[in-house]
Amino acid sequence: MGQIPDKLYFKIGEVSRITRIKPYILRYWEKTFRIIKPVKSQGNQRVYTKKDVEQILYIKELIEKEGYTLEGVKKKIREFTRKKGKDCQLQFPFTEKHYMNLLKDLRKELCAIRELLCKK
Repeated sequence: MGQIPDKLYFKIGEVSRITRIKPYILRYWEKTFRIIKPVKSQGNQRVYTKKDVEQILYIKELIEKEGYTLEGVKKKIREFTRKKGKDCQLQFPFTEKHYMNLLKDLRKELCAIRELLCKK
């Protein structure tokens, strides 16, 4: 299985390369398994978290190595979430818009630093 890069977000093509699962299967699994919850970016692209990628790899392992059916995987996930008492999905304390604004501010600061360095 592919090594997961240390990033916050992944596009569907990146997830497909890492997991070796075709994008149409990833989209199907989103509907089938509620623990995979990519958000839509401003450009309306699916954006997966590292936790989503880990969960996809776990589902793939259950199917390919342990011989589970899709229904069997769903049952196993339900049992796990009941035991944990909460959703397995990673929750962020702020909205996507908040993070985008932070990134824009950071970019402005970095551009200002670059201009200062180029003047010397």
